[in-house]
Amino acid sequence: MAAILKSFPIYTASTFETWWTVLLYAIIEVSYVYRFGHNPQLRLVNQGKNADTPKPIPKLKRGKHRLREGLTYIAPLLLLDLTLIKKFGGVDTRDMALSGNYDPSSMKKTIHGTFLAPTLHNFTLSSPVQSRRALPPLPPTSRELIIQLIASLLIYDTLFFIFHLTLHHPSFSQIHSRHHSHNEINPQITNQLDIVERLGLVLLANFSLNIIGSHVLTRTIFVVIFVWLLVDIHSGMDLPWAYDKILPEGWASGSKRHSLHHRTGTKYYEPFFNWWDDALEYYRAAKIGDMNKNPTAS
Repeated sequence: MAAILKSFPIYTASTFETWWTVLLYAIIEVSYVYRFGHNPQLRLVNQGKNADTPKPIPKLKRGKHRLREGLTYIAPLLLLDLTLIKKFGGVDTRDMALSGNYDPSSMKKTIHGTFLAPTLHNFTLSSPVQSRRALPPLPPTSRELIIQLIASLLIYDTLFFIFHLTLHHPSFSQIHSRHHSHNEINPQITNQLDIVERLGLVLLANFSLNIIGSHVLTRTIFVVIFVWLLVDIHSGMDLPWAYDKILPEGWASGSKRHSLHHRTGTKYYEPFFNWWDDALEYYRAAKIGDMNKNPTAS
C-alpha cells in the first residue's frame, strides 16, 4: 500500500494530510447527517420516554453555508503545511533537508532530526513554499502499524482529556462555549469549534503521532480512524455498529456518554475511551466522601 501511495504526486505534497482530513470529514459527516435526518428512532433524544413523540430535527447547515467554517479550519493548517518541513519516522535527515530546500551538507546546523522540533522551510525565489514532503523508503511492518495506531490514539485520548478539562475551567470556558451551543447534539457539532480548540485538537493529534515517530502510512490510516471517532461521538445517535459496541464493554466513551457531557458539561471529558473519566469520577467521589466524614476540613 505504501509503495502505491508514494507513486501518486498528491501523496508527496506537503498539504496532503490537510486535504485528506477535509475529504474524509466531508464524506463521514455527510453519511452520519443523512442517517441522523432519516432515522428518528436512532436519535438519542427520541429514545426512552420520548420514543412515542419524536422531536423535530434540529436545523442543520447546508454545504454551501459552511464554506466559512471550512476555510477557518483549512487556512491555519495550510499555513503550517507550506512553511514547516515535514518529518516522519524512517526518513533520513538528508532527505528532510532536501525537501525543505536546504543543502544537506549543512543540515546539522539547520535541521533538527527530532520530530518535535519544528524547522522552517528555506524560503527562496526558486522555492517560496514547502511544497513536498520526504517519505520513508520502506513501509512499516504490520506489527509496527498496529502498535503505532493504538499508541497514538491512547496518547491523544490522554492529552485531549487534559486539554478538554482545562477548557471547562471558568477561565477558558468562553473558548469552548461555541461547541456546546446547540439544542440537540448532531454530527455537524463535531466541527462547531472555536479556532483555538480546533488548532488544539489537530496539534495534539499531530503531537501524539510525532512523539512515537509514526510512519507516514500510520498517519494516513490514523486520520481515517480519528475523524470517524470524532463524528461518531457527536452523532447524537445510538447506532448498532458504533465503536463503543465493537470494543469490550466499559472501554469506550461513545455517543451516549459524550451526549451526556454536552448536556451537563460537568463530566465525561475524555473523547474516545473511559479510563481517565472513570478515574476522575472516582477521585471526585472519594473527595466528597472525605468531606462528608470531616465537614470542617477546608
